[in-house]
Amino acid sequence: MGGIPLSGEFGERARDILAGRVKPVPARDAATVVLLREGVEVYLLRRKASMAFAAGAYVFPGGSVDPRDADHAIAWAGPSPAEWGAVFRADERIARALVCAAVRETFEESGVLLAGTSPESVVADTTGDDWEADRLALIDRSLSFADFLDRRGLVLRADLLRPWAHWITPEIEHRRFDTRFFVAALPPGQRTRDVGGEADQVVWVRPADAIDQSKNGQIFLMPPTYRTLGELCDHQTVADVLGTEREIVTFMPEIVEMDGEIYIVLDDDYRFGSA
Repeated sequence: MGGIPLSGEFGERARDILAGRVKPVPARDAATVVLLREGVEVYLLRRKASMAFAAGAYVFPGGSVDPRDADHAIAWAGPSPAEWGAVFRADERIARALVCAAVRETFEESGVLLAGTSPESVVADTTGDDWEADRLALIDRSLSFADFLDRRGLVLRADLLRPWAHWITPEIEHRRFDTRFFVAALPPGQRTRDVGGEADQVVWVRPADAIDQSKNGQIFLMPPTYRTLGELCDHQTVADVLGTEREIVTFMPEIVEMDGEIYIVLDDDYRFGSA
C-alpha cells in the first residue's frame, strides 16, 4: 500500500482522530471546473503562498458553495438539478448549488462565463469595467449570482458542463471540502485573464506537461489535480473529453496506521505524486 507518512503536528492530529479524541472538521460543499481549450490545454491558477488552504498549489478554478447558489430564481438551461443530483449522488438543492457555484467560481477566477442571453447562446465577451465590477462584487459576496444573471438577462448554461469526479478532503485537514469536479470548454470569443484575488499566476498548459513539471519539482499539484490531469492525457480533443461517459466515484484519502507509523493513503493502487 502506498501513501505519505505523517509526522509532527499532522501525525499527532491523525492519531487523535483515529483514537476518537478529535472529531474531523465537516467538509464544505464545493465545485471546481477543469476549463479546456483545444490543444488539449487546461487552465490552472497558482494559489498565493499566503492562502490557508493549498498554498502555492496549481489548481483549477473553484471554491465553496454560497448558500445563495441554490436560489431557484436563477435562470437555467440544460440538465436539471435533479439530473445533476443523480450523477453526483446529491439532493436536488445541493446539486443546483454545485452547478451554480461551478459557473460562478469559473467567472470569478478566470473571467469566463458559462451563460448566455438564451438557452442556445453564450456570452461572447466578458471584458470591460462593468464586467469587472460585477466579478469583484461576486467575490466579496455583495452581489448574488442570481441577481447578477437576472440584472444582465442571462441564463446559466448547465449543458456546457460535464461531470468528471468527486473528491473529499482527508479528515486530517483543518479545512475540508466535498468537491465535485466538472469539465467545460472555453466558449468561443471568450478569453481568460489574470484576475488576481486568490491566485498570483495563471497558465494554460497541456496536462502531460503539467504532470512533467510536477515530477520535476517546477510546480506543486495536489493529488486530485494530479490525478485529473493524468486522466486527461489520453484525450486528443476537447470534444473527446466532453463526450466521455464518467462513473463518478468518490475519493477521500484515508488515515491509516501501519507498523506504528501513520500514513495518508487513497487506495492500494494509487500512490500520491505518481500516475
